[in-house]
Amino acid sequence: MFKFIKSILQPNKPILEESDNMKKFLIVGLGNIGEKYSETRHNIGFKILDALAEKESFTFETQKLGDVATFKYKGKSALCLKPSTYMNLSGKALKYWMDKENIPLENILVVTDDINLTFGTIRLKTKGSAGGHNGLKDIQNVLQNTNYNRFRFGVGADFGKGRQVEYVLGEWSEEERKILSERLEKSGELIKSFIFAGVKNTMNTFNGT
Repeated sequence: MFKFIKSILQPNKPILEESDNMKKFLIVGLGNIGEKYSETRHNIGFKILDALAEKESFTFETQKLGDVATFKYKGKSALCLKPSTYMNLSGKALKYWMDKENIPLENILVVTDDINLTFGTIRLKTKGSAGGHNGLKDIQNVLQNTNYNRFRFGVGADFGKGRQVEYVLGEWSEEERKILSERLEKSGELIKSFIFAGVKNTMNTFNGT
């Protein structure tokens, strides 16, 4: 009798429950594999995920098309991916793990460098152009969609004409290194907020900080 009354009082409860795939997230840090790229500005996506892994005590393992790791946060499950396809083919790895884990597009977050933002600026967006970034270009081509979440980390544009590639593939300056640790921690907090609080709340909290 109690179960019957409960079902009447809460007839819509099963509908309100969050589906399993909506609890799963894919966080993709963009970068290039290899030791020579590890401390370059273009690899900030990898660096942010490595800092998050240290903070949350999870470990990456080499699997198909990248290094992957899973961690739980407040009832949600996040798969972190560092593609091994090199920057220009980032979309291939993203699409493979998106399909394999049945993760909806709105639960994907791409972490990338951005020369159009001053160093250390963090900005979350739900859509937009590739802005000349080859990794984002490939993701856009593979997904045939520009409406995916991207977390842009500003690396600045302190380079002369024609030296953009040299700059983004260059290593951090001493001044940048002094600030980087705090910025990495803040970036990890943004990612966890995206997973738990959602993209709009996270944008309101972190954009411009």
